[in-house]
Amino acid sequence: MTTTTAAPLDAVAARALLPAPGLLIGGEWLRTSSAAPFPHVDPATGRPTAEVVLAGPAEVDAAVAAARTAFPGWRRTPPGARRDALLRLADLLAGSASELAALTSVEMGQPFKAARAGVGAAVEWFRYYAGWADKLDGLVAPVAPGAALDYVVPEPYGVVAAIIPWNGPLISLALKVAPALAAGNTVVLKPPELAPFSSLRFAALAVEAGLPPGVLNVIPGGPSAGAALCGHPDVGKISFTGGSDTGRAVATAAARNHTPVVLELGGKSASLVFADADPAVTGKLAALLGVAQNSGQGCFLPTRLLVERPVYEAVLERVVGVVGGLRLGDPFDAATVMGPVVSEAACHRILAVIEDAVDAKAGRLCAGGRRAGGDLAGGFFVEPTVFADADPASRLVQEEIFGPVLAVLPFDDEEEAVALANDTRYGLAGYVWTNDVRRAHRVADALDAGYVSVNGMAPLPPQAPFGGWKASGCGLEGGRAGIDEFLRPKNVFVSLR
Repeated sequence: MTTTTAAPLDAVAARALLPAPGLLIGGEWLRTSSAAPFPHVDPATGRPTAEVVLAGPAEVDAAVAAARTAFPGWRRTPPGARRDALLRLADLLAGSASELAALTSVEMGQPFKAARAGVGAAVEWFRYYAGWADKLDGLVAPVAPGAALDYVVPEPYGVVAAIIPWNGPLISLALKVAPALAAGNTVVLKPPELAPFSSLRFAALAVEAGLPPGVLNVIPGGPSAGAALCGHPDVGKISFTGGSDTGRAVATAAARNHTPVVLELGGKSASLVFADADPAVTGKLAALLGVAQNSGQGCFLPTRLLVERPVYEAVLERVVGVVGGLRLGDPFDAATVMGPVVSEAACHRILAVIEDAVDAKAGRLCAGGRRAGGDLAGGFFVEPTVFADADPASRLVQEEIFGPVLAVLPFDDEEEAVALANDTRYGLAGYVWTNDVRRAHRVADALDAGYVSVNGMAPLPPQAPFGGWKASGCGLEGGRAGIDEFLRPKNVFVSLR
């Protein structure tokens, strides 16, 4: 395709940055493994990228053993030293931002500009949690004066299994690895086979930052590695981000060893647009957030759009207009707004959902609905797709599609809007668009979601907690709550008599 604006890198230069395949276990790089390699494919072109070395059960055992061996020393490392190590790592991430963003674009197709912003977010998460390392205090319980001293201290779990998704690997690993290490745990990080490259580069930077061998182990792997990790008896806690069905399997495997879990799972989040909001502004943002951003591949993206009837047609017209003008293409073209979906399988799955919705008359197809052709035919590009008048009971509205598909529905009043928004098994996020501050608070209070954004989309600041309800998971990432997930309280009672 024609490049209209110079990009910071191109695909050829980005591929030259690919790290050597391997696994980081106990501070050493393994270049072969017991599992078959994975043939990674560039989602923007459909052409082979590299053979990815994957962990099998043997490598999972070795990584957990290395983390367990390293745990006593890391736990006893002075908090200030842990803080400084994480700050060094954050600085290295910042200095390698363009490289890491390029690897993200190659591995999962995210436009370079968005990937670059994701690296910046990851840097902030590491800096934030580095600051917590020397501020973790306990408490003294109020018992009878002079009779006893009762105090509570926070302790790390030991080995943390961090399992991250392909749709935002650097942000996700920052949400897990940074607080886990700051709290004194050691980590086995499992990136997915579809997006391993940025995590491998991160692993090299962690070694450069001076993390002791075994404190961080990075083992790209598929489902078998994930199952071995989640069922491992020496893992103290699991933090998983991914689909709800896989999350159920993670929880089941963890339950066999009574291993506690944090699950950040899927979503079918709704934007609620009230008649007093600006149709032009909300329509544009609905299209960008619900369809274009990450090609719709985000658990908390608002892929349902609920619009009050007086402005329904105006908002819908704006959405369709914006979607029709979105630039699909090469992630390294600065003019690209929306990249491909992650894989051929994802492309077929999304198109099948669209076809089923058309056949079932689940909504009126207003835009998109096909695989992109022409210069983009070799890649995994799905046209940005909009269904109007969507059936609230349909799969289109009820199930997470994880692609650039937006379902638009009308509502007549606030009560109906909230009822429609809450009428899914998910409870991750909600978005409210109104100029009535009282309504904004009422609706935010009524939504069954762990994250609510009013008149915009919060950038998930490190200082604030994030997590889902219902089928969207359990546990929190972000803020003080995010590091507390990797600490367990120990009560010590000392008799003074």
